[in-house]
Amino acid sequence: MTLDATTRTRTETDSLGTLEIPVDAYWGIHTARALENFPIAKRPISVYPDLVRALAMVKQASARANREIGVLDPAKADLIDRAAQRVIDGEFHDEFAVGVIQGGAGTSTNMNANEVITNIALEMAGREKGDYAFLSPIDDTNRSQSTNDVYPTAIKIGLALTLKSLLEELALLRQSFLAKADEFHDVLKVGRTQLQDAVPMTLGQEFHGFATTLGEDYSRLTENAYLLYEINMGATAIGTGITAHAGYGKAVLRHLREITALDLETATDLVESTSDTGAFMSFSSSLKRNAIKLSKICNDLRLLSSGPQAGLGEINLPPRQAGSSIMPGKVNPVIPEVVNQVAFSVVGADMTVTMAVEGGQLQLNAFEPVIAHSIYQSITWMRQAMWTLRVNCVDGITANRERLGAMVGSSVGVVTALTPFIGYAASAALAKTALLTHRNVADLVVEAGLMSREEVTKQLSPARLSGLHPITQAIPVQRAADSVVEE
Repeated sequence: MTLDATTRTRTETDSLGTLEIPVDAYWGIHTARALENFPIAKRPISVYPDLVRALAMVKQASARANREIGVLDPAKADLIDRAAQRVIDGEFHDEFAVGVIQGGAGTSTNMNANEVITNIALEMAGREKGDYAFLSPIDDTNRSQSTNDVYPTAIKIGLALTLKSLLEELALLRQSFLAKADEFHDVLKVGRTQLQDAVPMTLGQEFHGFATTLGEDYSRLTENAYLLYEINMGATAIGTGITAHAGYGKAVLRHLREITALDLETATDLVESTSDTGAFMSFSSSLKRNAIKLSKICNDLRLLSSGPQAGLGEINLPPRQAGSSIMPGKVNPVIPEVVNQVAFSVVGADMTVTMAVEGGQLQLNAFEPVIAHSIYQSITWMRQAMWTLRVNCVDGITANRERLGAMVGSSVGVVTALTPFIGYAASAALAKTALLTHRNVADLVVEAGLMSREEVTKQLSPARLSGLHPITQAIPVQRAADSVVEE
């Protein structure tokens, strides 16, 4: 950390020596060393505000628990409590300056929180920042705690808070697709399997399928939230609870549940809980599932809107920006494209989490910082991707009704609906003739004498073709394939 010669400083000391700290900084010497040692991501932990709030919640709950069990002076506990509340309320977040990627299993993050909350409390008490003889970041703010229970607990609480906002966006996106499903309920189109023409359906059914997919992901993410509710407060260094009062664990859990409004539970085996990070891997996997399925939907939107003249051109995406510096009038599907890229990143982040979980050794996993960063980034990007897909794309999608109608009318796929009446062989011959002559299937059926015009029209109605009105009775199949003329 390089200070300008004109910067006013205060001197702080740790076991390694002394450093000059900017006099106005709420962080201290431990944060300063982390800023020097980890100039990696150039992204401070404050980019994840829910993690900062969660750290403050843990410190607040600890102060209340320590006061309750009599190991912390009530006046000091009150100062820490009130200082932490200010961080929870959104103040001082820019003072959480250590990088998201750091060595030390999160120690720098924990110390950053201890120092900031302590110096806020000192200022509230009318003391100078750095007056740790009056209130200590370690002896008071970190009382009964270790990085190894504070950090994973804060990560889980912060993720639970962030997940709520992700689920809100996911629900809104699902509603947007449902609205389009209703809008397009009567728009007949050709379904496709393996990129080849299949049988008819409605555009509404297609969009309803998208909404159902997102609804399933909402359920999976909600179910996996419970993975975040098991915490290890009271474990301290390795799960044995050394330096923590016997009553601290129960007290801090009760206060954390009250502060966070989450159904938190203390792990039954604190040694296992302190070393095992499998819950993060499982939760990350559910995020990956959501990202992959959302990306598939975006692939479909890009295909359906392709062209618009030489592609499928079935739907129109809202034009968001010019698509080329050389081709006038070209507009690209930029919103689905950016969502695809977010999904690719989430997949990569999930692999990072997997390897970091595997890399844990003995009584601690030292790689929780990259685990936290990877999952927080995935949730944050996914939330924003869902917002932009909904607002900048899905809500403005329109259907090319005339083009879709023409495609259905000329599609041999509609002949499938007639197989219960004229048989597979006759249907196949008709399909071949229609492909060769580019003639309307209904006309060919009537000309061959296989069905009356009235019956063909009834069976090829949009409601029946899309399965909304099922076949009630099939007339006896006429084995009349020979009457179908192939041209």
